[in-house]
Amino acid sequence: MGFSMILQPHNASSTLSPAFSIHYSANRLHHDRFSPAILSDFRTQRLVSVAFHPPNHGPIKRSLRRRYNSAVRAAAKETPAEALRRILESPGIHQGPACFDALSAKLVERAGFQFCFVSGFSVSAARLGLPDVGLISYGEMVDQGYQITQAVSIPVIGDGDNGYGNHMNVKRTVKGFIKAGFAGIILEDQVSPKACGHTQGRKVVSREESVMRVKAAIDARKESGSDIVIVARTDSRQAASFEESLWRSRAFADAGADVLFIDALASREEMRAFCEITPLLPKMANMLEGGGKTPILNPIELEEIGFKIVSYPLSLIGVSIRAMEDALAAIKGGRVPSPGSLPSFEEIKDTLGFNEYYEEEKRYSIPPPQPSYRRGYSPATSTRPTTQEYPEQREDRPSDPVVEVLAPYVYDNFSSGDSRDRMSGIWSRTLRLKITGRNGLEKLDVRIPAGFLEGMSRIIPGLGGVNIIEMLEDASIEAGDGPQSGKILLDFNDAMGDRIQVFIE
Repeated sequence: MGFSMILQPHNASSTLSPAFSIHYSANRLHHDRFSPAILSDFRTQRLVSVAFHPPNHGPIKRSLRRRYNSAVRAAAKETPAEALRRILESPGIHQGPACFDALSAKLVERAGFQFCFVSGFSVSAARLGLPDVGLISYGEMVDQGYQITQAVSIPVIGDGDNGYGNHMNVKRTVKGFIKAGFAGIILEDQVSPKACGHTQGRKVVSREESVMRVKAAIDARKESGSDIVIVARTDSRQAASFEESLWRSRAFADAGADVLFIDALASREEMRAFCEITPLLPKMANMLEGGGKTPILNPIELEEIGFKIVSYPLSLIGVSIRAMEDALAAIKGGRVPSPGSLPSFEEIKDTLGFNEYYEEEKRYSIPPPQPSYRRGYSPATSTRPTTQEYPEQREDRPSDPVVEVLAPYVYDNFSSGDSRDRMSGIWSRTLRLKITGRNGLEKLDVRIPAGFLEGMSRIIPGLGGVNIIEMLEDASIEAGDGPQSGKILLDFNDAMGDRIQVFIE
């Protein structure tokens, strides 16, 4: 049972004024999907779902949803950490699939999740093709994290492993994650090299050192002027005992951690006992898909036990591995993946944002430059343009155009279509083409048949639209018996600032 109602934002005059629907669910199946700041205005007592409803068109809807998420955060002047804290303070339990690169993070956001995790296990697999046994470095994780946070507008929680060293390394790790755009960081108490969660061989540092890591992380946060969320994880449940993991969790809370996380809890009873300590502090659950030590529970069960956020570390990397294996098997067998398992090319382009790119690109389209030239201009009196004469041509100009000199055999292809023989009389005269770059350096100085230059006018920038044959006819009429050698036929500056001169030889 439940009800639904449509509310309009207070700022109805805004250019972005969609409607929101608030769904009350008696069985609490819904989650905060896009969590705009106006939730606080609704003063809801039970779990609500705020869904954004732009026009019912796939690419437009997804584009507006992402812009809306960004607009809400910008209007509220939220940092990624503040957005994550708002989620932690909102009702219900919140699911966060684990991504491993920018594309997987975009898919998480497109699916409507409020936040996501970065899985060190998955990054090590996707980036290195290696197991998560401490081989991936701090620098690689920061680089991967930056690519991920820049691709989405939802907050991202990063995997800081054991801080990559001593307490000073922990501080550097936290500061690096802040600069990379992470909203939160998970720090664990394993020794170096670390072992992957739910696997054998895990060892933890002493109690004192584990607590000091949390304090070092909090100091780094203060020194950075940030509010990054510190998720304190202990692996002592498997390395030592359940009682030891509870002790460390309490100590982490006293040290100032924002979220508590015990990895590899072995039963519902242990999960419940964990959530009962420091009840006001959010607890994180880890649902290791495919068979870990922790029971796999649905979100409703986890919320009833007392968890606030839940991660799904292997879903995306796992299905990616299986899908790629199936696709490779199909290709090896002389087939292609079935339509049901392969998105269309249009769908792939939509996912990657081609349509949005094309729409935005239109804002910066400019008409092609039109050449300007002066006929019969004497080189003795011509002057080079100055920065004041062509300011728009002097700033932010791309590299000089490449001039391609065509082989003589293409001459016939550029015939103007005149019925007269282009190879007789004045039409066979040799012309000298000289191009001087705007920097004063010579770019081209060649001698070619007049008819050939007519064809080159279609290729060399600045000669487009110039009728060389007509100009030769005019020069011949003016000179009577024919123009003298060395006469200037053309002298002008093209749109790129290059000086183009044509002489009659």
